[in-house]
Amino acid sequence: MKTFTTRKSLQEYLQQIKALNQTIGFVPTMGALHRGHLSLIELAQQQNNVTLCSIFVNPSQFNDPNDLEKYPRTIEADTQLLEQVNCDILFSPGVNEMYDGNEQWHLNIGETEHLLEGEFRPGHYQGVTQVVNKFFNIITPDTAYFGQKDYQQFLIISKMVTILHMPVKLVMCPIMREADGLAMSSRNIHLTAADRQHGLVLSKTLNWLGNNFDKKNIPALKKEAAQMINAEPGVELDYFEIADADTLHQANEASAGIVALVAAKVGHTRLIDNIVIS
Repeated sequence: MKTFTTRKSLQEYLQQIKALNQTIGFVPTMGALHRGHLSLIELAQQQNNVTLCSIFVNPSQFNDPNDLEKYPRTIEADTQLLEQVNCDILFSPGVNEMYDGNEQWHLNIGETEHLLEGEFRPGHYQGVTQVVNKFFNIITPDTAYFGQKDYQQFLIISKMVTILHMPVKLVMCPIMREADGLAMSSRNIHLTAADRQHGLVLSKTLNWLGNNFDKKNIPALKKEAAQMINAEPGVELDYFEIADADTLHQANEASAGIVALVAAKVGHTRLIDNIVIS
């Protein structure tokens, strides 16, 4: 695996790859890699000649300095994992390599930015689009891979790609789960044993919803799901929404696609999860 920390050295190497008409699959991450990330790498390998993973904890998408400080950074272990799965390229730039002083960025991505995660983490998606735009411009990948766990993020990045006419195909990859159903997340490292048991209520509630879904009873289902989560000790619900898959407004009988999304604090750790229903 080749490792780069500067834009210039990476781009010089990628020019050689593109000169050979080889396709590049890109997996952007913030590190603390787990099997969920590796599933994205594996799909990128199947569909491209060269697979590139970035590791960069992006400060502009954190609205809470404590959350940024606490975010796990495990670059040595991450590098070993990427080598084990034969990733071709790692790009792990520093903040000064990605940002020049007081940069200004605002992209009008519509109301989706302010719903759900956007309401609880104002400015988060401006930071996400800012850094993903940078990576796409540096790398110019053929295809980029994102996890379904960040469903709203995928919608927002898709909008950015459309607005900016970026020549990259986006692929949303299924959520990887632990044997007990917990969605894999870099933040799970912060869960105590008790937190982890309480946190299972998120996936259990989503599964219950999937098994009992009825378009006519969406408000009642949403209310019951929220009650199930609120009844669990040590869990503080931010939102539970049964949403139109395209707009993230509350779903109704006319919604072609439906996704249920949940966010909650489990102990001191904030977790998100979702299930695509139709």
